[in-house]
Amino acid sequence: MEKDSSFSRGSEMSLLEQFEGILEGDKLIDEIGFLGPSQFASLDQDLSGSSLDQCTPIQLADVSLETNIAELNTVQYDKNFFWNRNNKLAISTDVLSHLYIAARHAYIASAQANFDHLLEDEILKHTKALLILSCNFSSAWNDRKLVLSRKHEMALFLEELRFSSLILSGAPKVESAWSQRRWVIKIVGDYLQDSPGIIREESDLVEKIAEKSKMNYRAWGHRCWLISCMNNDQVFHELAKSKKWTELHVADNCCFHYRRELMLNLLKEYHEASTGCNFDVCLLFKEELKWTELLIGRYIGREALWIHRRFLTQCWIKHFTTNQGAAAVTESEDLISSTTQTFIAKELKFARSFLNITDGFYDAHDQAQYAASYILWTLKFALSQESMREEILSELRDLKPLLLKTCAVNSLGWETML
Repeated sequence: MEKDSSFSRGSEMSLLEQFEGILEGDKLIDEIGFLGPSQFASLDQDLSGSSLDQCTPIQLADVSLETNIAELNTVQYDKNFFWNRNNKLAISTDVLSHLYIAARHAYIASAQANFDHLLEDEILKHTKALLILSCNFSSAWNDRKLVLSRKHEMALFLEELRFSSLILSGAPKVESAWSQRRWVIKIVGDYLQDSPGIIREESDLVEKIAEKSKMNYRAWGHRCWLISCMNNDQVFHELAKSKKWTELHVADNCCFHYRRELMLNLLKEYHEASTGCNFDVCLLFKEELKWTELLIGRYIGREALWIHRRFLTQCWIKHFTTNQGAAAVTESEDLISSTTQTFIAKELKFARSFLNITDGFYDAHDQAQYAASYILWTLKFALSQESMREEILSELRDLKPLLLKTCAVNSLGWETML
């Protein structure tokens, strides 16, 4: 953005004071937008009945910041450049560069005197403004950590969570903001009794952000990190809660990866070498297999579903059956397949049902390709079962012409693997 030379250093600092005043006056701001000057008129039209919103436009070149000042809850600001209603804040793009220059100058000045504890509040104030304007300013995030560590006040840590949420509302993939939240949660979790409540709120935040920002690996990575702070009841709760969201986003592998991390956590907690896995965990995997089977049949050509199926199959064979194929958990006759061979046979039968392409839609072709890949993967994975070796090799030979026909585009790969 080109800088307007009509703004003096004093005018820039005045803008910064107004901006920081709004942030201090309305601590519940949960969304910030950067709008063009013409868009501000449409914002005011919604509140045209209020005498407070009647104003006389001023020319940008005049820089008469003392005129046309709106006052709301004792906070004064120039309405040509700022708009603050209902915990929402809009900033004119005309002044973004000037605000950034002023915020950076104020931050550097206060940071250079960081040994003076009297300036710690100034650092927090200036870095808040600076990070809203430039959310990847790593030094500002680090200085906030330093000041918060010195003060070590619970109210400030909770305020930091609210502030990072504000940053993420406009920039949901900023790793520095997610990292800041993890740092705060580690500290807060040691002092608050309601640590499960914080984890629950964090999980809800990720889900809300993921709804607006597709394939947000940083957000889902943060949610996966939260698993390390959960107890087993919370893990089961997260699996149940995330199920509905996952059903509505079957093409997003991130949500399935999150479920896999939750399930691996339970396996780690419950698996015992002598007796196998806990009955509840075994039942959970059985239900996940049935659920995934239903989704694959309902949503055609979604690779994330087949990837999740591979994970479930691998875990089932590894943790719930022995090498000899006998059931590792026997509390219920119908809970699991009696042998590994039976389980693999069921998986192959299920995948083969998708190999016949009945229409010319791309999704059907993709479904056949994923099913064929799954069959090949299952057979290769099962080769470790010596008792099934000859049977599997025979199946691989029969599978080759079918794979070449179904997925001709990958014929060279099939030739090599088979």
